[in-house]
Amino acid sequence: MVENTRVKRLNERDLRRGQYILYWMQQSQRASFNPALEYAIEVANGQGLPVLVTFGLMDGYPDANLRHYRFMLEGLQDVAATLGERGIGFVVRRGAPHDVAVALAGAAALVVCDRGYLRHQKAWRADVAGRVPCAVVQVEGDVVVPLEVAADKAETAARTLRPKLHRVGDEYLRPLEDAAVQESSLDLRIDSTVDLSDLDGVLDSLKLDRSVPPVRRFRGGTVGARRHLREFLEAKLDGYADGRSEPGAFQCSLLSPYLHFGQISPVEIALAVRDAKPSDADRRAYLEELIVRRELAANFVEFEPRYDEYACVPGWARATLEAHRSDPRQHIYTPDQLENARTHDRYWNAAMREMRDTGFMHNYMRMYWAKKILEWSAEPEVAYRTTLYLNNRYFLDGRDASSYANVAWAFGLHDRPWPERPVFGTVRFMNAKGLERKFDMAAYLRAVDHLVDAERR
Repeated sequence: MVENTRVKRLNERDLRRGQYILYWMQQSQRASFNPALEYAIEVANGQGLPVLVTFGLMDGYPDANLRHYRFMLEGLQDVAATLGERGIGFVVRRGAPHDVAVALAGAAALVVCDRGYLRHQKAWRADVAGRVPCAVVQVEGDVVVPLEVAADKAETAARTLRPKLHRVGDEYLRPLEDAAVQESSLDLRIDSTVDLSDLDGVLDSLKLDRSVPPVRRFRGGTVGARRHLREFLEAKLDGYADGRSEPGAFQCSLLSPYLHFGQISPVEIALAVRDAKPSDADRRAYLEELIVRRELAANFVEFEPRYDEYACVPGWARATLEAHRSDPRQHIYTPDQLENARTHDRYWNAAMREMRDTGFMHNYMRMYWAKKILEWSAEPEVAYRTTLYLNNRYFLDGRDASSYANVAWAFGLHDRPWPERPVFGTVRFMNAKGLERKFDMAAYLRAVDHLVDAERR
């Protein structure tokens, strides 16, 4: 049963007579543990109708490239297979997502959609709600606690959101079973214009940025996500609280790309971690990142309209960076030098290579990576733009709420003033000596070499 607080009406129209209940899938790209899909099935069963799922595949999705498209399409293959097993038709069509949804809504009794937090995602849903002749219902399934239940305003830090999430979190940590589908939609004669059995052909036909290649390190889809989850629970969760920051150990779940595309539910992950055997400290450390930090990012983009601009940085941080704008920089690198990992810092270069070649970077190194771009740029605004550009270009999990919040964090978001330093002012500082003091950085360099070699074989 889907919690009522996940469900929101997007227009004032009513359920009407139609051929099917349409689930317009966009953010939650999975066919199980998906509240929007289960809600659609529940309504459809009650109306004696089938459910039809559609996905709009557009050219040139904002900031996306071949790497992102390949991973996403691999995930949609999983969706198609699982929906077919459940007796649900899946129509994938070329076009702007909201236009694809509107076209299929003409014969729908109801349109159900999932929730996205970025401005273009909101605009698409508002457009559909205004254009279709039936009710549109949004079901939020890619956070544990629905956004407005957790907070009705922008939170300043994890410490302010954490107690609010903990107060209600258990109400939302519930299994979501796959409901039986009473009316199959597999025999509806509604064709796709995208053949998911030929991903190379689909990718060749799309107009998109091809300068960033796909990676071998990750295969998209719920099957791959659940494999990573199993491996994490079996081999990496034990000792996570102490070992997660060690760059060379890679004691991380590697689930962020799958969460980005909605290929696995955060509730499914949280339940699996909660019920695992390792210590309370290990479970708490991971759930803090999965729930508190990730949902703090969703809160940020929901309430900050300038989430992708330097102006989103807190006033105190912009003021201190402005005061140190003219401080001498020992090194200044161009965006091209940074993109090609041509700096004096071998640890930073390794992190950039990991990101550029494999689509991922160890979580601790992400913080160091971004801080150094701030230090090595002539102006903080240039540093912000460069960091966001590289982040969104190469990370599989880039271009979402967590990305925008993490980039802004390097400039002071969700943080506090620290002792004053050149260039940074009172914004938090990180350096290579700190890495060497805390971690086995030689192990990280070897690990990155191995990962990059594997991509190039």
